[in-house]
Amino acid sequence: MAKTKKTNAPGIKNASIVILLCFICTACLYLFWFGSPTHFFPEGEVPEGISSMFFTDIEAHPHDIWGTIFMGGIIVPVLQCLFLTVIVLCVERWIALNAAKGTGDITKFVANIKTALAANDFAKAKELCAKQKGSVAAVVSQAINSYEEMDKNTVLSKEQKIANIQKSIEEATALEMPSLQQNLPIVATMTTLGTLVGLLGTVIGMIKSFQALSASGAPDSTALSAGISEALINTAFGIATGAFAVIGYNFYTNKIDHLTYAIDEIGFSIVQSFAASH
Repeated sequence: MAKTKKTNAPGIKNASIVILLCFICTACLYLFWFGSPTHFFPEGEVPEGISSMFFTDIEAHPHDIWGTIFMGGIIVPVLQCLFLTVIVLCVERWIALNAAKGTGDITKFVANIKTALAANDFAKAKELCAKQKGSVAAVVSQAINSYEEMDKNTVLSKEQKIANIQKSIEEATALEMPSLQQNLPIVATMTTLGTLVGLLGTVIGMIKSFQALSASGAPDSTALSAGISEALINTAFGIATGAFAVIGYNFYTNKIDHLTYAIDEIGFSIVQSFAASH
């Protein structure tokens, strides 16, 4: 039985688990840290009727940034979940792409492989692949094995041999590419989703502010400030999530393009070397 080929790029396969864990963390953080009475009143002077576990009285005034964040309302833990998810997936992609790149500099590896191919030193090329490791080296190693197989083949024509080498490179690349791009679509989604959820929180906060202004008699300054705080906190988290997601997505997309270019460059060199020597 043929063994199932595995990719050389590690990574988290199920991002939904990451999102769930991030939401649990941010919900607990929101309730038990941002909502702690110590961020609204001096410790030991919590008014009667206020829970000692987490704060729920919208009439109170926060005295630090943590209490102000809590005043952002129920949308805050959702935005924090999105933000934390982006951070976790970006760290995960950093680890995965570094493993896919291999142990050495990818530009130097490409140059050394091309030098070995120019000298028809396939043993040296295999040695370089074994030393480099990672996805790029795996594709190159597969291509070199295909080259040697076609070199010994006396049945197929030159064109068929070249086609088989190209097919081998394409198959090896197709195996690695999905793992390189894994979880990046989720980061890209967070770019828009974070901004939209932040906008939703902003609108909800402004509605509360206008409700306070429209009240008969003197406006409720406490309700007005709470609504404005909710709007601005949600706006800040939404912008931060969207900005970080955009930066992370573009950064890792560029790294993947660099790896893909290296694979294409070496693959072209192998095919050209075979065509020139046969």
